[in-house]
Order: sequence, then C-alpha cells, then structure tokens
Amino acid sequence: MLTGNSSDVIVVGAGVVGAACAYYAAQAGLTVTVIDRGPVAGGTTGTGEGNLLVSDKEPGPELELALLSVQLWHELAASLPSAIEYEAKGGLVVASSDDGLRALRGFAARQGEVGVTAHEVPADGLGELEPHLSPGLPGGIHYPQDAQVQPALAAAHLLKAAASQGRNQPRSRSRPRLRLRLGEEVTGLLTGADGAVRGVRTATGEVRAPYVVNAAGTWGGDLAKLAGVELPVLPRRGFVLVTEPLPRVVRRKVYAADYVADVASGSAALQTSAVVEGTAAGPVLIGSSRERVGFDRSLSTEVLRRLALGATALFPVLAGVRVMRTYTGFRPYLPDHLPAIGPDPRLPGLLHACGHEGAGVGLAPATGLAIARCLTGGEPPVDIAPFAPARFGPEPLGPGPRAA
Repeated sequence: MLTGNSSDVIVVGAGVVGAACAYYAAQAGLTVTVIDRGPVAGGTTGTGEGNLLVSDKEPGPELELALLSVQLWHELAASLPSAIEYEAKGGLVVASSDDGLRALRGFAARQGEVGVTAHEVPADGLGELEPHLSPGLPGGIHYPQDAQVQPALAAAHLLKAAASQGRNQPRSRSRPRLRLRLGEEVTGLLTGADGAVRGVRTATGEVRAPYVVNAAGTWGGDLAKLAGVELPVLPRRGFVLVTEPLPRVVRRKVYAADYVADVASGSAALQTSAVVEGTAAGPVLIGSSRERVGFDRSLSTEVLRRLALGATALFPVLAGVRVMRTYTGFRPYLPDHLPAIGPDPRLPGLLHACGHEGAGVGLAPATGLAIARCLTGGEPPVDIAPFAPARFGPEPLGPGPRAA
C-alpha cells in the first residue's frame, strides 16, 4: 500500500530505466515511489538520442536483452502517446572499404543466428535506402529492427502510465500506484535488525519500503557505496550535434562500421565515429564520441569538429546545414560493458538496474520487466545471471547502511 512515506518499492532514478522499472512494477500490482535528485530524465536520458538498437551488439546476453526490448518498445508504442516519437525506422551500417564490408557481413551472420534480422545492401542499393548518402561506398547492412524514441518524453510517459495502473479497480483512485519525489537526493539506505533494506533517507526525511532499486544511472556507483557495496559505474562523456529542422534527408540511423568497435572499447581516450540520424521533429542528430573524463562538461571544439567531419563524409548534403545546438551527456559505464540488473545478495532488498552505458533507452523495457519479476518472485524474461551486480565484488565494502 502506498502512503505518504511508504510503498512496496522505491526506485532511485527517474530516467528511462527507472521509469521502466516503475512501470512494470506498477503493472504487476506494486506501489512505487520514484525518487530523483533532479527532474524526470534529468541525467543521461535527457541527453540521449533515443536509440533502440540491435545492430551494434555482439551475440550474447546484451543482445538477448536488446531483442526483447525491441519487442517490448513496439508494444509500449501502441499504448503510450505518440508524443514519445517512436519510429521503427531501421538502421543502416555502412562500410568504407571492401575489407570493412566483409567484416560487417560476418558480424551480421553471427547476429542472424540468434534472431537479428539483417540484410546486406550492395553499393548500388545504398541510394535506395538513403538517397543523400555519399556515393562510392562499397555497401552496408540494413537492420530493420532498429528503432528510435524521444527518450525524455518516453521516460515521462512511462511514469505517467505507471501512475495510472490499477485505476479501473475499486477504490484505486485513493491509492495511486506511483508517487514521484523529484529534486530530492538519497543520502542513505535504511536497514532493519536483520540487515535487510527498509527504505532510504533523504534530506527531507525517511521513505520506507522493503525494496530499493538502484536506477541512478551514472550515479549508480555512488548509491551502491551508500549501501556499502561495490559497483564501479563510471561516466563516459559524449557530445551530440543537433541541426536545424530539415526535410527528411536522413531516413534511418546511419553509422560507420567503426562505431561498433568504439562501443565495445574500454579505452578512456577520445573515440569518435560517424553516427547520423533524422528525427520525427526534423532536426538531424550527429554523434558519436566517447571518452572517460569524469563529469567534466567542458565543451570540446575538437570533438565537435570530428563529429561534423564524420557526418558530412557520410552525408555531404549536411555541409551547408546549420547546427543549432550541442549537448553533453554521460553514459553509465561498467568495465565489462554489461549493465547490473537484479538483486544484490550482499544487501537483501537492494536491486540494481544501472550501468547500461549508451544502451539504456534501448534496454530499458527488458530491464524494467526483469526487475518487476524479481520483485514479485517471478521468472525474469531472460537469463539475468550475466548481469549479476555482485560480479564486481562478492563482499560488502564495509559496515554498509546504518540500521534503522
């Protein structure tokens, strides 16, 4: 039951992953309190491109999660408002050389064995998919399962939908399924005499629940430390250029083959690869860069220069287009490039749903459904063992949260 200071579960983080956790938990009949130090989508979600991708993932647990999420996003798009700007527009990965095309072909073949739909596009077929693409490219791979949403709006509407769960049931209007507490930072976790979670502490007081979900994004490691457990989440900075609104000159998400290698890299150094995509609202989004520089938000003209050059190399038509703004975001990076999803055995009642790096929007629904199943004693929709939070350290860091 949801009261002023208690609920069945507390979700820390109002980004798209936290919103998905809240949505599926509420759908399962639980009452949820979502707490965030800032506004809805105020962190990584608000600075993301909204990619829902299978094309950039090697066969393995993350791709399995992505395939389920693509299906779930399709279902969600049918029930959430069109304002989330869901587009099942597909993706196109292009090679710059014959060797690169052979590598893409092998990568796509391995993906196809586990359920990814991928079609090779010869050089003379690229223009049919993307008329403004640079001529002379040897070919590419088309991924029709790739899609996009507007991430901040998706998070907001997932939370709104979570709040409306159960309203058809008797007396449900007096017992909303979800309560939002924004602009409120979690400063500690509460535990009982048995050592299990009993809620959180904020600057305004205590909030009680037998379960706490860490969906704090790039601050997921800090929240874990408050709980006395290790989760080495690090911020990985990226920039995006946003053009003036245009006719649909870029129909899909289009990126160069080296993007896949950059995503999988563990290097702290600057990496850039050409990623260009149109949006339903008109602007073209241009990325992608990655570097580990802490939470430094300084504008890097060198990164912006590289992104612009990469975009115009793929789409020469963009050379005369104005960039209206740029924004900076931080991806929540874990060393093995897999998120932390599920219960933490080091602290009963604590669950994690963070560390998705740049794939959080795409992986949010499957993550949220898995968390909801864990909370209700059900079977997760995929094997979450590879995402076990305790894989980074089996023992608590110290005394952990104070008993309450």
